[in-house]
Amino acid sequence: MTSHRLLTGKVVIATHNPGKLREMRELMAPYGIELVSAGELGLPEPEEDGHMFAENAAIKAVAATRASGLPALADDSGICIDALDGAPGLFSANWAGPGKDFAPALARVQAELAKRGATAPEQRRAHFVSALVIAWPDGHQELFEGRVFGDIVAAPRGPGGFGYDPIFRPDGHEKTFGEMSAAEKHGIPADGSPGLSHRARAFHILAAACLRAPA
Repeated sequence: MTSHRLLTGKVVIATHNPGKLREMRELMAPYGIELVSAGELGLPEPEEDGHMFAENAAIKAVAATRASGLPALADDSGICIDALDGAPGLFSANWAGPGKDFAPALARVQAELAKRGATAPEQRRAHFVSALVIAWPDGHQELFEGRVFGDIVAAPRGPGGFGYDPIFRPDGHEKTFGEMSAAEKHGIPADGSPGLSHRARAFHILAAACLRAPA
């Protein structure tokens, strides 16, 4: 995954997660790419049995490009909590159960932290990771990763975002991701610097390497 290739035309976003799809569409909007999701194409969800975020992202991207014959972009992401030895990590979605209901997952995080006596912010350090992989039908792949660090707040705050956003407060901010607007969370600043979220930071690197903004 070293030589960069320009991404053009029609691209599959290899996800069935509506929140993730919404963010990817917003990030890709300035680049004139025609996007279709794996869900819209009726593609099955592959088994994610990798041992790293990058491996799972590649599994999803490769499955989508093979099934569709189009370039595919996949994200694998999760939250890693220091006091929980990095959990839920790769299993962030699994903690939400088959119905992808994150309310029990958020409650589980709080319960697990309470068991370990992690009450102060410095005891509740965490970071989000996003691995973005683009796969082309000819086998070419490219990987881009982003991280954002912060802490877990005492109770969920805010209706925005999705997943673990209501309990994650990024460093330097008072709001959780759940309290932020889409522009605050993953908007790309006008000066071209990276956005705040892990996915925005990974996408910032991807865009510089593989996308050309329309004139």
